[in-house]
Amino acid sequence: MSTFVNNTKTVLMMGAMTGLVIAVGGALGKGFIIPFAVMAVAMNVGMWFFSDKLAIASMRGKEVTEGPLFDMIDRLRRSANLPMPRVYICPHQAPNAFATGRSPRKAAVAVTQGALQLLDQRELEGVMAHELAHVKNRDTLTSTIAATIAGLLAMLAQWGFFLGAGNREGSNPLVMIGVIILAAVGAAMLKSMISRSREFVADADGARIAGSPDGLISALAKLETLNRRIPLQSPNPAQNSMFIIEPFSAGSTINKLFASHPPTEQRIESLSRLR
Repeated sequence: MSTFVNNTKTVLMMGAMTGLVIAVGGALGKGFIIPFAVMAVAMNVGMWFFSDKLAIASMRGKEVTEGPLFDMIDRLRRSANLPMPRVYICPHQAPNAFATGRSPRKAAVAVTQGALQLLDQRELEGVMAHELAHVKNRDTLTSTIAATIAGLLAMLAQWGFFLGAGNREGSNPLVMIGVIILAAVGAAMLKSMISRSREFVADADGARIAGSPDGLISALAKLETLNRRIPLQSPNPAQNSMFIIEPFSAGSTINKLFASHPPTEQRIESLSRLR
């Protein structure tokens, strides 16, 4: 059932993105409709096949094929009855982790250098078990494509401003401005549309994979505190929804309003009931 729901969400998001891209082209002028339609199709193909690679590349992840982290994930994925995902370490001091990939067989999990330094063995197991739970529940395709679309919408808003400024012929300025604003707001709202309940489910399933909720409870408390002090320097803030703890963006009220994660305190409280 969860697979059907996530696949439906993905199709709807990609369809909405296609319509919005074409609408932006139409608002800019008739000459932009066909190029923007072609661009929308290319974006859909690219997101389906390459969104995971783009996410890893944007975080400068380096694949590891041996060592303690690799062995830990191999042990946890056996407990979860999953294929072995690709494993990456990202050279960021902000402690965090994420999973990506369009299916369990195409999955990848990544953790930052900061998380490896901050968390002990039990806490790291809890975090990586949480990410494997996202893989098992097939949340990764939805969240990765949502992040990609949100980034593209923000980019379209910028393109629309610059292209529209120099292309008044055949376009309605008010419609153009309205679509550009819609693209910018849509980028923020898309993050909040990703069900926050998926984090509670991944927390609970991750606790079962790890064998106890204690490691994840301790890890979430540490990650929450350190992410306030060391915000993740992500090149694309739209990717925030992918991480185990949503990166903080220097006290942004808007970012909190459209947060894609439930409050960490609620997650810890929910996990505590599993003891």
